[in-house]
This record gives sequence, structure tokens and C-alpha cells, in this order.
Amino acid sequence: MSCLMVERCGAISFDGPDQNAPFRMLGNARVRGQAGLLSERRGSYPVIDFRLLNSTALSGEIGSKKRVKRLLSFQRYFHASRLLRGIVPQTCLHLLDEDYLGQARHMLSKVGLWNFDIFLFDRLTNGNSLVTLLCHLFNLHGLIQHFQLDMVKLHRFLVMIQEDYHSQNPYHNAVHAADVTQAMHCYLKEPKLARFLTPLDIMLGLMAAAAHDVDHPGVNQPFLIKTKHHLASLYQNISVLENHHWRSTVGMLRESGLLTHLPVEIIQDVEQQLGSLILATDISRQNEFLIRMKAHSDNRDLSLEDADHKHFILQIALKCADICNPCRVWDMSKQWSEKVCEEFYRQGDLEECLHLEVSPLCNQQKDTIPSIQIAFMSYIVEPLFVEWSRFTENTRLTVTMMSHLRKNKAKWRGLVLKRHNSEENSTQANEDKSRTSQEDEHQ
Repeated sequence: MSCLMVERCGAISFDGPDQNAPFRMLGNARVRGQAGLLSERRGSYPVIDFRLLNSTALSGEIGSKKRVKRLLSFQRYFHASRLLRGIVPQTCLHLLDEDYLGQARHMLSKVGLWNFDIFLFDRLTNGNSLVTLLCHLFNLHGLIQHFQLDMVKLHRFLVMIQEDYHSQNPYHNAVHAADVTQAMHCYLKEPKLARFLTPLDIMLGLMAAAAHDVDHPGVNQPFLIKTKHHLASLYQNISVLENHHWRSTVGMLRESGLLTHLPVEIIQDVEQQLGSLILATDISRQNEFLIRMKAHSDNRDLSLEDADHKHFILQIALKCADICNPCRVWDMSKQWSEKVCEEFYRQGDLEECLHLEVSPLCNQQKDTIPSIQIAFMSYIVEPLFVEWSRFTENTRLTVTMMSHLRKNKAKWRGLVLKRHNSEENSTQANEDKSRTSQEDEHQ
């Protein structure tokens, strides 16, 4: 290899005169592949360390624990997947309770239902919801057989994806990725879309859903920009997180060797399309996609036989899956709302510690969960799902989602009103108490 570009903790070095030569994956470094596409892995940039708020644990200890956990996890996933495929092990591995696996297997038989409880499924799979779900979906859609995927390499890739989510993030973690993947599976089954999908489309959709937030640091793009984080500089303040999620996914795909038996052109196409799908989840591009979707619906010129149109709808489907929490049943929707707001508030606390201006939605004293959710539903979720409803022509799933969205919005508004009335009553009581005290003094 005549030239190698390796990036660790922000340092870039070159070995050799030719900086345009092909690059390949090496350990946890960020490198180029055959197509010249940059890839990344966790450890290739400075970490946002929330332990500054409450701990002084050493990063080296975490790294060691992570490696041990990954080794044990692979054994656990392999055992679980054998059971889920009906293969009973000769020796009992006391890693997952048999009753729990039975319940998880039963849940997977209903994975296409919108009331699928991902929190319960994650508990039943001992925190392995993403890997278990993806193994099942790859098998269900016939992707393993169609692409002749090696099961060991597939498990390795899925383990990498799951492990590179940060479990300490309240919201952007592997459970969120599993939830988005399950929603994407539901959308891929919509009749108007399903009949045009190829196995490659389905694999791309599921992979992108699973990896769309991989290695998320738990803070947003503005935070990375104002703290002059390495990633913000690397991607020139444009879709910083989404670019990192994409390049990290490419790195893991290459490191696992999952697709190495396929033609180079297909591998390059997969990597590029994954990027296009994951980059579409950048919330700052919401209007761009919404305007185009509305134009297609108004003009009735959307043809899924056209590759570009089909890919655009896959982007829209992933965007919907990414923000579908308000369209879930209230109990699950409320849990997700509390988790995302907790992550916002953590960022606000970190910004205060660093003497930075607290970002919008991140001030726990001013930004309440109900007010955040009502605004999110009104300006982000509702407009997108209205257009998705027009595309699907109001299928049963779409009607269900829109119904949940309306009911959940009404419940949040009810909580705002309740709090407002409580504050008014408290103010009135204080005024009455003060007036009574003044009258007593005059007497």
C-alpha cells in the first residue's frame, strides 16, 4: 500500500507521496476504501464525555470493558439466533432465560404490527433488541439466502452496529435504532411501495434504519460546531452527525467483510445509497424533502418504476421511521418523549458546565416536555406524515398512526392546560394569602 491516511483523535498523517491511492480499513482508524469513500469507526475522534457531569472514570477502563462485552455479546447473539431459528443447543448456556427467549420469539411473529413494544422486546432479549430484530428481518425478507450472506459475518456486522451505539444516551441508543428499524419494516410492507422493492432496496432500508444514528454522541450539531469539535471541522458544519453515522457504517461494513463476496460495483452502490438514506435524516433538510414530496403528490407524477423516485420514497420512509414516536400508542410515545428531552437537558447541563449559551429546547427550567412535544408534532411530524398518508392513500397503518398522533397531541395539550391551571391556582392562593396577611396587620 503506497499511501495510508489514518486519523486518530484529530491527527491526520500521510505515508508515501501519492495521496490519491486507494485506502482500506485498518483497526478503529478512519480510512479510505476502494471507491475512495471515507469511512470512520468509533475511536477516530475525541469523545463527548458526559462523565464530566458526574464521574471521573478512566476511558481506558471503558475501552477494556467494551471489548470484553463485545466478545461475550457475540456468543450471546449466536446462542439467541440459534434458538430463534428453532435450533436447540446441546448444552445450556445460562445467558438468556428460556422463557424470555420464548416470549421474544413470540413477539417476532408479530413484528409487522404497529403496537410492537420495542422496550419489552429489548428486555426480553437482554438488551440485544437491534441484533435479534435484524437477524429475524434479514431472514424474513430472504436477504440471507438472496445475497448468500455468511451468518458469522452478518452477526459480526450487527454486533458492531449495536455496540457502537452509546447505551448511556437516554434517546440516541440501540433501542431507538431497533424501534426505527421495526417502523421501517412496517413501511416497506405498504402495498404501494412493497411491489416495487427489490431485495437490495429492502436490505438498504433495514441497514440504514439500524445504523442511521450509530455512534451518536448524545449532543446535536450546533453543540459540535460551537465547541469546534473535530467532526464539525471534518464535515465543514454540514450534516455533521449524519455524515459520521454514514462513514462509521461503511467502516463497519468493510471491517466485517459482510459484502466482500459481491461484485465491487454492488458494494460501492450499497455504500453510496446508504449514505443518501442516512443523510436524509438530517432534520435541517426537512423542508427540502417536504417540498419535493408535496410537489410529487400535487402533480401526481411519482413513479416507483423510476429508480430515483423509488429511492426518494425510501428516504421519506426512513425520515418517517426516525420521527414516528408521536405516532405510537401513548405509553410508548410518552416514554420516547421523556427520553429525548432528558438527552436535551443533559446537553443543556453540559453547556452550562462549559459556560456556553444553552441551546434551544435544552433548558429544563424553560423548555417543558409537553411544550417541546407539541411544537415537534405540529411543525415536524404532522406535515411529513400528512404527505406520507397521501402517498400510501390512507392505508390501515397510516390511519392508525395519524389517529395516535392526534390523540397524543391532545394529551400533551391537556397536560399543558393542567399545569397552567395549577400555576394559576397557586398564584391565586399566594395572592389571597398575602392579602389576608396584610388585612391582619392593619387590624
